Amino acid sequence: MAKLVHSMIRVIDEARSVEFYRTAFGLRIVDRVDFADFTLVYMAGDAVGFELELTINKGRTEPYSLGDGYGHLAVVVDDVDAEHARLTDVGLAPRKLVDFRNGDVLVGRFFFVADPDGYQIEVIQRGGRFG
Repeated sequence: MAKLVHSMIRVIDEARSVEFYRTAFGLRIVDRVDFADFTLVYMAGDAVGFELELTINKGRTEPYSLGDGYGHLAVVVDDVDAEHARLTDVGLAPRKLVDFRNGDVLVGRFFFVADPDGYQIEVIQRGGRFG
C-alpha cells in the first residue's frame, strides 16, 4: 500500500517561502538538504502527516511558469472564518470565503490564498469529507 509523503514546488526565495508557510499554516523546517545546484527544504506541522518540499534552484531569478496543469494544495482548519481573518490581518491577502454547494447541499466552506510564487492553497473548514 502506498502512502503519500510529500508534494514538491519550486520557489525562488527560500526565506520568503519558508516565512509564508510558517505564518500561514504553522509549518516548520523538518529537513534541509543542500546540493551544489539546488536545495531541498522539507516543511511539516504537528498535525499534518504530510510534507511540503520546497526546491530552490540556485541561480534562478525569474519566476516559474505554473502552467495550466497545477491546481492547488489544500489544508483543513477548525475555523475557516478565523483563519481568513488571521491571514488578512497578517497581510497575506486571502481571497473571499466561499460556500461551495451542490444544489442546496453544502459541500464545503473555503477560501484560497496564494504563496509568494503564485501557488494557490485552498483553506477548507474541517468537517464532512474534509475531516
